[in-house]
Amino acid sequence: MGEKLNYRRTFFVGLAFLSISAFWQVYDNIVPLILQNTFGIGETVSGVIMALDNVLAVFLLPVFGAISDKVDTRWGKRTPFIVCGTVLAVTFMTLLPIADMGINLPLFVGALFGTLVSMGLYRSPAVALMPDLTPNKLRSKANAVINLMGAVGGVYSLLMIKFLVGKGERPSYQPLFFSVAGLMVVAVAVLVITIREKKLAAQVAVAEKKQPTQQETREEQTSVQKKTMPREVKRSLIFMLTSILFWFMAYNAVTTAFSRYTKVVWKLEGGGFADCLMVATVAAIISYIPIGFVASRIGRKKTILCGIVLMGACYLAAIFATEYHPVINIAFACIGVGWAAINVNSYPMIVAMAKGGDIGKFTGTYYTFSMTAQIITPILSGVLLEHVSYRTLFPYALIFSALAFCTMTQVRHGDVKVEKKESILENFDVED
Repeated sequence: MGEKLNYRRTFFVGLAFLSISAFWQVYDNIVPLILQNTFGIGETVSGVIMALDNVLAVFLLPVFGAISDKVDTRWGKRTPFIVCGTVLAVTFMTLLPIADMGINLPLFVGALFGTLVSMGLYRSPAVALMPDLTPNKLRSKANAVINLMGAVGGVYSLLMIKFLVGKGERPSYQPLFFSVAGLMVVAVAVLVITIREKKLAAQVAVAEKKQPTQQETREEQTSVQKKTMPREVKRSLIFMLTSILFWFMAYNAVTTAFSRYTKVVWKLEGGGFADCLMVATVAAIISYIPIGFVASRIGRKKTILCGIVLMGACYLAAIFATEYHPVINIAFACIGVGWAAINVNSYPMIVAMAKGGDIGKFTGTYYTFSMTAQIITPILSGVLLEHVSYRTLFPYALIFSALAFCTMTQVRHGDVKVEKKESILENFDVED
């Protein structure tokens, strides 16, 4: 294996993540509208249903990830899960608009549950495929490509929402769901045709044994010297994890309820709300590179705090917006930049505090707090939307952003200067 990343191969591997991201964009934006407008389900119950994917993920992702580690087939360890999961997910998700048109709640709930379980079946194996087929020292660049592929999948779904969702309370979502299902099938089919997982994994395994990385050598040397985390570092870790919980509570509440908010408060019809979300996504992607330069000069903590302030200011401004205006897109671009500033630097801070410890354990802890927030916040914000007012959405986000700012100021460790990346793509290497 050479020292350069095979971008073509990594692109094809990333098609699985592209298909996953395309689905979640539709799930987050369209399912709440169907629950409310077709089945008359209130905000609280709708919030519970929207949190179901995160609840299932807590149980399904580690289980199927571990199972795929032990599988050995002629197609490899991950490919069978990716193929079976995609086929099942596409089958179930195409039943959702049919149940919507027929106002068949049992069919809708059954199809939704089947879709979420199917996505959970192959989500971890799909993510694990990249490190399986990439030498350790090249995984940072490869992860950047994977994240870019995911962003492409999300933008594709937003474009389909914009152009395929009609106006009115109950437009037909069939063209949208079929277009995304088609993308998922094509993406995974191309992956299977172009990637010979078992052969490539064997090549990488041989190369890794011949050329162990410096990091692996250091880990072996320090594993014996592992010490308990100092009290002051543990204090910073607790505040950091609390901050993660708070800013996910704020951001996820907006992204989950935004499609409904725009209909009720701003009187937007059809898929018009997708413009704001698309602007935020594109702005986040574009801003990763300058954010890397900023963090290298002022530090990760200050960059995160700036991101929180920027997002909080936009939430504050949105409180006073009584109707949609194109200027709102500027605010959402700023939200995208702020969210990128947080995501680029938060995970590296957690890992930096794990020196001398188990990095995998701390990575799991990071996701535990972010997923917990995404389980709680649709329910909590849903209660306020249903029983108080839709206008509580942005004050809710502002309050949790302020709490995140307060707890983040108490973090005293993990603020390692961000090194300048060797290539543009490495600036996109984030964990979300």
